[in-house]
Amino acid sequence: MKKVLAIMLLLVFMVVIAGCGGDKKAAPAEGKTEFKATMKLTSTQSATHPYMLGGAKFAELIKERTNGRITITLYPDSQLAKGERECLEALQQGTIDIYVGSTGPVGGFSPSMLITDLPFLFRDGAHVDKVLDGPIGRALLDDLDKSGLKGLAFWENGFRHLTNSKTAVKTPEEGKGLKIRTMENKVHLAAFKAAGLNPTPMAWGELYPALQQKVIDGQENPVAVFSSAKFYEVQKYFSLTGHVYSPAPMIISMKKWQAMPKADQEIFAKTALEVAAYQRKLNRDSEEKSLKEMEGKGLVVVRDVNKDAWIKAMQPAFDEYAKQFGKDKVDAILAVK
Repeated sequence: MKKVLAIMLLLVFMVVIAGCGGDKKAAPAEGKTEFKATMKLTSTQSATHPYMLGGAKFAELIKERTNGRITITLYPDSQLAKGERECLEALQQGTIDIYVGSTGPVGGFSPSMLITDLPFLFRDGAHVDKVLDGPIGRALLDDLDKSGLKGLAFWENGFRHLTNSKTAVKTPEEGKGLKIRTMENKVHLAAFKAAGLNPTPMAWGELYPALQQKVIDGQENPVAVFSSAKFYEVQKYFSLTGHVYSPAPMIISMKKWQAMPKADQEIFAKTALEVAAYQRKLNRDSEEKSLKEMEGKGLVVVRDVNKDAWIKAMQPAFDEYAKQFGKDKVDAILAVK
C-alpha cells in the first residue's frame, strides 16, 4: 500500500514539474490578449508641413502611452495615394489607417462637413478653437461615422489666401477673370464665382506644373501649404484675403478603430485632441516667419487687402449655402463667443 502511495505521489510531482517547465509559455488569460499594431498615417503635404509635424508628435505620444504596442509610421507627400479623395477611399477600405487633410474633399463623404467652408464664417483663431473643440465640432466629426470613417479631432490647415502670377490683388475687382485653382469643393467654387474670378477645380498633384506652365493664373491655400509646396517659385503675388478658414480633420479608418479595445480608443481620442492644440499653435506661429522668408525670395505679400469688399462679394455664396446647411446651424457657429 505504501509503495502504491509513493508511486502516485511521484507521478503527481512529475506532472507538476512538467507543467512548470521553462520551455512552455502559459496561455494568456481569456480576454487579456494585448492589441498590437503598426499603423500608417498619411497626408498629401510635405514632411515639413504642420500636418506631418503634428503627426510626428501624435505618433510619439501614442507609442509612449501604449508602451510601444502601437507604432505609427508617417507617409507625407501623397506616398500612399495620389490625392485627398484617394486617401479617404483607402481609409474606408482600411489600407490606410490615419489621415490628416483639408475638409474640402471630406465633404464628398460627409456633406455636413462643408459648412466649415463657408466664406468668412470664422472671425479668428480663438473663434475657430471654441467652435471646433466644442459640441458643434464634435457633431461634425461624429457624422463621419456614416461613411465608414472615424473623426478624432480637428487639426488645422489655416485661413486660405489668394495668390497669382499676374497682379497685386486687393479687391475682387482687381482679381476679376483670374483663372484660379480650387479644390473640388462646391462652396469654394460658388464663392469665387460670386466674386468674379474664374475658379477651376484641379487635383493637388497637377497644381505646381499648371502654375509653372501658366495654364492657370493662381491658386488659394493657407500660408503653410503655399510655403511647403514652394509655390513662391511659380507665383508672384500673395494676397492675405483670409476668405475661408480650412480645418484639417484627423480621421482614422473605422475598420482599425473597431479593431481596437476601448482603452486604446480612449488614448487615441484624447491624444488627437491634445495634439490639435499643439499643431494649431505650431501652424499659427510659423505663418509670419514663412511670409517674411518668402518675401526675401521675391514674393510680393499684399497685406492691405480690402476685406470688406471680399466679404460683400462672396455674400451671395454664403447666403445660398447657409440655407442648404441650415441657417440655425450657421447662426450657432456665428454666435459662439
